[in-house]
Amino acid sequence: MDREILKKNAFFSGLPDEQLDHLLGSGERIYLEAGEILMAEGSLPDAFYVVLEGEVEILKFSGNREVVIAMNGPCSILGEMSLIEDAPRTASVRAPRPCKLLKISRATFNGLVYGNPTVAVALLRTVMRRLRDTEGMLKQQEKLASLGTLAAGLAHELNNPAAAAGRSSAQLRKTIDEWLKARSDLDTLHLDESLNNLVMHRLRVDIVRNDLAIQAFDPLERSDREQEVESWLAVYSIDEAWEYAPLLVSFGWQVPDLVKWSAAFDAKHFPIILRLLVTGYKAYSLLGEINNSMERITEIVSAVKDYTYLDQAPLKKIDLHAGLESTLVILKHKIKQGINIKREYDQKMPFIEAYGSELNQVWTNLIDNAIEAMQGQGELRLRTYREGGQAVVEIGDDGPGIPENVLPRLFEPFFTTKEPGKGTGLGLSVSYNIIQKHRGKIEVSSQPGDTRFIVCLPLQ
Repeated sequence: MDREILKKNAFFSGLPDEQLDHLLGSGERIYLEAGEILMAEGSLPDAFYVVLEGEVEILKFSGNREVVIAMNGPCSILGEMSLIEDAPRTASVRAPRPCKLLKISRATFNGLVYGNPTVAVALLRTVMRRLRDTEGMLKQQEKLASLGTLAAGLAHELNNPAAAAGRSSAQLRKTIDEWLKARSDLDTLHLDESLNNLVMHRLRVDIVRNDLAIQAFDPLERSDREQEVESWLAVYSIDEAWEYAPLLVSFGWQVPDLVKWSAAFDAKHFPIILRLLVTGYKAYSLLGEINNSMERITEIVSAVKDYTYLDQAPLKKIDLHAGLESTLVILKHKIKQGINIKREYDQKMPFIEAYGSELNQVWTNLIDNAIEAMQGQGELRLRTYREGGQAVVEIGDDGPGIPENVLPRLFEPFFTTKEPGKGTGLGLSVSYNIIQKHRGKIEVSSQPGDTRFIVCLPLQ
């Protein structure tokens, strides 16, 4: 029965019955329960397996996501790729339900491959098919991971200005009520029309002056002025002196102005007039905060639209600098305070014809890797220049560098230096293929304190 199962796989179909019986006799029967792991991603190879009964699922971990990339039933072989490369397993194998497998040792496997050309050819076909299937599945997963990065960055970046706008609008509602009450109290004073007009004119003038940003002080000067104004208000028995002082200073008031104004009005009236002015300033300031938050949201949405090239032809003239900047916006939530961004852009760089969203995927991979390498502390360097008929983009960091033995394999599919489950090993491979598609090239130069990925793209 088991012999007939082996014959269904091209790997064994050319072997005589005697050799198949020898394999079955020398191999070890393995029985797995539902949910049991046969081999773990990252583990070292010691044998390969044939599924005799039931089925197993091939798993790949990308971040926290578990991806089932294949289901293998009876007569399927497992683990041959790691044995050929003598490299850690690139995927995990788990039994979704009870199953039986045949474990074949490394020595027996080597004897089969090196001693039988038919087996070697069948193995090569199996490996190539498996590579294509796995790479196709994981490329799709890499696109989803990029989408996840985009969504996470978008959610994080939009949350801050949206929350700020929400807080300011809630305070504005309360402030408008306060201003209306202060205006009503002013009306009950029955001030001379010229004094009433003077109050409202001052409010309008201060708002215009604040709009023109005339009142721009350094922090120390501002603090001194606020303290002087607050002290004067306290002497004048203004209970809200601590709250009034910053707003009055922001809109151009100093102690001499307050002295002059207090002399122009009845002592009982001045606190009411001052409250009207301050609540007006506060309402206007809150409107400014809401406007700034909305502008930030518009900027983020615009950056996302540029990043994804929504509603635009896939191949078009693009601005490399705009692509780099929109990528920085998307990744801003990952750029901690300890990371400084240094830009050296060729301001005369012409637009190039390219697939904009694909190039932005390259910038995302390279910048994200640089951020991870620096571990929250260092300098991210972005440089562009022209060399011959090519546009060159350099993305560098001052992290620990890439080990010399890793550099030759950096762009290989599935190769990763990250822990199992932390990366697919396709980010740089996908980037390499995108640049090749653009008839460009991507190179890396690395030493401790200076790692640079250099992307060259044809100007035309």
